[in-house]
Amino acid sequence: MRKLNILLSSSYEKHCNQINADRFMHDNLITPTIPKYLSSLFKLMRPKQWVKNGFVLAPLMFSGEFLNANAVSHTLFAMLLFCLGSSATYIINDIHDIEQDRRHPKKSKTRPLAAGSITIPMALVLLAAIYAVLIWGWFVAPKVMLVIAAYMALTVAYTFVLKHQPVIDIFTIAICFVLRVYAGAVALDVPVSAWMFVTTLCLAIYLASVKRRQELLQSGADSRKVLKKYTVSLIDRYAEMSATCALVFYGMFVMSSKPQLIITVPQVLFGLFRYWYGVEELDAGESPTEALLTDWQLLLTVVLWVAACVWALWPVQG
Repeated sequence: MRKLNILLSSSYEKHCNQINADRFMHDNLITPTIPKYLSSLFKLMRPKQWVKNGFVLAPLMFSGEFLNANAVSHTLFAMLLFCLGSSATYIINDIHDIEQDRRHPKKSKTRPLAAGSITIPMALVLLAAIYAVLIWGWFVAPKVMLVIAAYMALTVAYTFVLKHQPVIDIFTIAICFVLRVYAGAVALDVPVSAWMFVTTLCLAIYLASVKRRQELLQSGADSRKVLKKYTVSLIDRYAEMSATCALVFYGMFVMSSKPQLIITVPQVLFGLFRYWYGVEELDAGESPTEALLTDWQLLLTVVLWVAACVWALWPVQG
């Protein structure tokens, strides 16, 4: 009997230890994976890239409606929808390029799908949730959603076909920026100067050209099929031409439509110079967003430019 009691006590002790071990594993291994997964899903949406959607705010600023609460709310809502739309296309792109990204020295670590932080089914669930919100947005702001739908269709075409076509790939990226500006104008129901459109197009071509240049130099022609059809000297000419055109057209926009913004021309010129300095000396430019967020001088220039525009366009009372 005594041996039986010892045996039962030993079994009970082992059982308790197993329960405690299971609880430890759950508390210390399983539970932390939930915020880890959520963090990876949020990262999959590429929130840093939402900075590009700041172009949606351009019509609000240049129309002088930034003191109108309704105008501000409509524009911010359009920007939010654009952020979700762009995130949806990033998810599709990452699913499509997962094998290629796994072979990339940087993307294999920074992109959640390629790094194995989340699975494709999890990404599809997130994509479905984003689409559900965008469908709701269609009923709230149908005109804005029409522009976003055009943007999403273009970016999906870019993912599967257009990014492999030289020159077309650069212009596709640029047109996406123009659509952002147009979405902001549609949200406010205001016309947009043709000068603003062509300036945005040229600036975006400049950024896209520099992006391709840096990819070619830093990752090599094998990182993208289209890079085999480019040379650094050719892309340099694209970048120089588009940067010059952006400055000229911005000056024309200012002189013809908003002469009070003449004070911002030197800031734009400095910004272009500083960005190219970052490309040449700091190896920036492969990601325009990172180039902006990691260069305090460039970021300060953008902030001062926005402040100067708001000051110059501030509505005069009376």
